[in-house]
Amino acid sequence: MRRIIGTLLIGFALTSAAMAEGVTHHVAVHVDENDPKVMNMALNNVQNVTNYYESIGDTVIVELVAYGPGLNMFVAGKSPVEQRISAMSLELDNLTFAACGNTHRKMSEKAGKQVELISEAGMVTSGVVRLIELQENGFAYIRP
Repeated sequence: MRRIIGTLLIGFALTSAAMAEGVTHHVAVHVDENDPKVMNMALNNVQNVTNYYESIGDTVIVELVAYGPGLNMFVAGKSPVEQRISAMSLELDNLTFAACGNTHRKMSEKAGKQVELISEAGMVTSGVVRLIELQENGFAYIRP
């Protein structure tokens, strides 16, 4: 009987330890304005969410999606937050950046040349569709 109780207690302890490891949260952040305040607020949100979940032993995966005028956030040499994105990209393994391919194509056509994006930004076909996909996959949606 003692062995059975001991085995149950060990099993309970292992289960409790596994539960104490925390959970993984998923967050989609949306930027569609060419406003440095909005861009910085979005990056502040990313940093604050990451800091909070890490402080309680959880993890968070964040994807920042930019389209329309917000794509200027990712334009190399013109982004008002380029240096900050570069630094955060190095510091935060949980963070990815998605650039809208539709907006990029239109910007490039208007400019008469290929608009260069920062290296941290990955291209998706459509920013709106990407946000839909993320939400359908359980990502919480944040629009600063």
